[in-house]
Amino acid sequence: MENNENGRLVPRQVFFTRGLGKHKEKLNSFELALRNAGIERFNLVSVSSILPPGCKIIGRKKGLDQLSPGQVVYTVMSKNSSSEPGRLIASAVGCAVPVDMRIYGYLSEHSSFGQREREAGDYAEDLAAEMLASTLGIPFDVDSDYDAKREIFKIDGRIVKTQNISQAAVCDKGGKWTTVIAAAVFVL
Repeated sequence: MENNENGRLVPRQVFFTRGLGKHKEKLNSFELALRNAGIERFNLVSVSSILPPGCKIIGRKKGLDQLSPGQVVYTVMSKNSSSEPGRLIASAVGCAVPVDMRIYGYLSEHSSFGQREREAGDYAEDLAAEMLASTLGIPFDVDSDYDAKREIFKIDGRIVKTQNISQAAVCDKGGKWTTVIAAAVFVL
């Protein structure tokens, strides 16, 4: 995070991670998903979906190497849990970054039942791109399908990058809790 001239903290880096956990207790399945994602040792604070202007996307390992156990860490996280045997669950975070790095981008959270990993990830990416497009004044039909909207974004040329991270799983046949998470983690 950067302390700017007004004394405000603005994140300058973000990384993406995902995790899966299964346990007889719901809380423990969440803890195992956090461990699988590599973020269990931090005090996670949920924030809304703005990617700060100029925020650099870095790799998970590089991001984790900059954090310390017990540190307060800001994150945009999607999570989903179920103990229904055979239930398909998913969580995803989408990201849309404008070409003009002086403008903020968007992160989006999406959780679902019955969606596979790619479908959930594409949906979350679409949500982030839609939010950024509306901010930039790019016209689009909210009822058109994902690919049609993506083509509009490419033609307009003002969205430089969209991406997502997602995690899906089929719930344990024995009725254990299954938790999936996807997160954008800001580096302090």
